[in-house]
Amino acid sequence: MAVLAALASVDAVTWFDEDTPEALIAACRPEVLVKGGDWPLERIAGARGVIARGGRVVSIPFEHERSTSALVERIRGAKA
Repeated sequence: MAVLAALASVDAVTWFDEDTPEALIAACRPEVLVKGGDWPLERIAGARGVIARGGRVVSIPFEHERSTSALVERIRGAKA
């Protein structure tokens, strides 16, 4: 979350404890909702509301050879 929040193009980063972030997305009213490409647009929680308010939903291509978990492990290993 800290890495994403540090990006100049990111206004806010948060988390949720519910089964779906639909209510959180509705409360935040984002202009852009981004989700990994392994999710089809019609299954992205909150997408309809974002689009209805004139925002856009972006599905980023899923990169199978990339892994956030592997990156975290590399960073942790560098600190040892």
